[in-house]
Amino acid sequence: MSNGNLEKWLYSQDCCLSVLQRLNIMIDVASALEYLHYGDADSMMRTITLATIGYMAPEYGLEGIVSTRGDVYSFGILLMETFTRKKPTDDMFVGEMTLKRLVEESSPLSITKVIDAYLLRTERDYASMENCISSIMGLALQCCVDLHERRINAKSILITLKKIKLKFLQDTEGS
Repeated sequence: MSNGNLEKWLYSQDCCLSVLQRLNIMIDVASALEYLHYGDADSMMRTITLATIGYMAPEYGLEGIVSTRGDVYSFGILLMETFTRKKPTDDMFVGEMTLKRLVEESSPLSITKVIDAYLLRTERDYASMENCISSIMGLALQCCVDLHERRINAKSILITLKKIKLKFLQDTEGS
C-alpha cells in the first residue's frame, strides 16, 4: 500500500490519525466487508484453519465455526483497536481482561479513559469527539456480541458508521 498500513498509522510515533481519518478508514473496511458478504448473509461452515488470536469470534475458537458473523466480530475488535490504539493481543490483556471487556466496562460513561490519548490532545471539539467515539464503541460492541446470531450484520455496520460520520461532521461544523 502506497500510504502504508493501518498498523503503521496507529502505532508509529510520527504518524497520527484524527477521528475523521480513522472513521473514514473504518467506513472503507466496512464497505469491503459488506461487499464480500452481499447475498451471503449468514453462511456458516466448520473448519480447522487458523485465525488471529484476539480477533476471532468465540464460536470459531470453541467450535471451529466460520461465518459471516464471525467476520463481523473481528471487525468490531478492529474498530475498538482503531480508536483505542490498543491491540487485542497487548500485554495488558491477561486472564479475563480483553479489549472487548475494557471497552464494555468503560462505555458509555468513561469512554475517554480507553480511547487513544492522541485524540484527546488534538481534537478541537471535545464533546463532539466523545459522542462520536461513544457511538463507535457502541457499534463495536454490537459487532462483538457473544451469540453470533445476535450480532449486527455487515450492511447495518456500514449504514451506522456513515450516520455516525454525518453526525460528527454536523456537530463539529457548528462549533
